[in-house]
Amino acid sequence: MIKQISVFVENKPGRLAAVTEKLYEKGINIRAFTIAEAGDFGIIRMVVDKTEDAYKALKDAGFTVGLSDVIAVEVEDEPGSLYKIAKALGDAEVNIEYVYAFTSEQHKALIIFRVSDVEKAKSVLEGLGVLFKGKIK
Repeated sequence: MIKQISVFVENKPGRLAAVTEKLYEKGINIRAFTIAEAGDFGIIRMVVDKTEDAYKALKDAGFTVGLSDVIAVEVEDEPGSLYKIAKALGDAEVNIEYVYAFTSEQHKALIIFRVSDVEKAKSVLEGLGVLFKGKIK
């Protein structure tokens, strides 16, 4: 399980630059992120290398910031990898609320899941041998 930062911003030009500027100033590296829009506002969700520093920098800059637990999974970057995880979680009645992913040069994919039941999902994913237990650097 890892911590994800969510930043609520107005959906207008320059807002992503304003958020990432604060991270840049503190030497914080974004490892994965996604943006979801909801009309006039958006949510920037990200995993960074220095979570607590990022949270403080953004909060101090006046942004509305939240922390949440997400699960990271590392799989081979090949067809069917996501299907196997989604099926196993669905069979265990764990709802996937949202997901985003990135791939590496080592032909691996790191997938970030927000789920309805973190502990049950961890158990299911450990059983599959895909739960990422490292630190996202």
